[in-house]
Amino acid sequence: MMKIATIITLSVLVTSLAQAQSADSLMKTLTDTARIRSVNPTFKSTHIVLSHSTETQKKHDLDLRIRHHFGDIGGEFGSAHTLYGLDVATDLFIGLDYGITDKLTVSIGRSKHDELFNGYLKYKLIEQGGGKNGNMPLNITVLGQMGWIARQPFTTTEFATYANRFSYFLQPIFSRKFSQRLSLQVAPAVLFRKNVVDVRDPDNLLSIGFAGRFKLSKRLSFIADYTLINGLNRPTDLPQQFYNPLGVGLEIETGGHVFSLNFMNSEYIAENSFVADTQKSWKHGGVRFGFTISRNFTLFKSKNKDIQTKIY
Repeated sequence: MMKIATIITLSVLVTSLAQAQSADSLMKTLTDTARIRSVNPTFKSTHIVLSHSTETQKKHDLDLRIRHHFGDIGGEFGSAHTLYGLDVATDLFIGLDYGITDKLTVSIGRSKHDELFNGYLKYKLIEQGGGKNGNMPLNITVLGQMGWIARQPFTTTEFATYANRFSYFLQPIFSRKFSQRLSLQVAPAVLFRKNVVDVRDPDNLLSIGFAGRFKLSKRLSFIADYTLINGLNRPTDLPQQFYNPLGVGLEIETGGHVFSLNFMNSEYIAENSFVADTQKSWKHGGVRFGFTISRNFTLFKSKNKDIQTKIY
């Protein structure tokens, strides 16, 4: 079923590329012919539920992001005993994203899980509607993220070398805004790591992410993302069972804030953790509530009055 969903999603994107020349351009409402800019962002934030989007911070914009995942709503570790997971925090993340340019974002953050410090660079290669004739059919952004596990080892042999504390996540992200309401995204990735429990679990773990956003009203949108991992290069018969992360949520815009209310089966927040270690299932009550608060600050006012923050 997952392979069929993968084929269908990829087919939609390929078809959209073939029809790009005849599609209505998002740039028709612009009057500035000297420099072509997209009318609206494809996504309203640099993140969706769990995954990154193709959006980057605008130049000199600083985003303070707080993300929280609670415990299981149901199942063995949920229900009323834990107030449906609200008594438990499986992960907490605080991070800062800064726009060096309109296309290049640098970030640093820290997660509760594994005391994981992470930093990333994110660069937008192509913007939908850009180019000389304003006919670029999609967005392409590349992401490079590094994670460092700062906690003490659980066993004397857990980190055989200090390098095993590090992991690296590389991902090209492709998205397209099909209308003012609908945006879709595909993002293949590879996670490089050494700290694995089972020798058959690959050090270089492949994944394909799918995401979408549907605008319900002026300030409210439905968002969802799914990361396919099992069935690629990870064996399906490992002693520890892993699941593909799935998250859905509502995204609320409130001026300088973007606030999202989410439900997902992933306990963890950073890609270096949730791609490899999602051990909960939607079918068995392993769903949890989480939220994201994003506050954007403009550190230096641009002298160009035509350029304004597009994400917030």
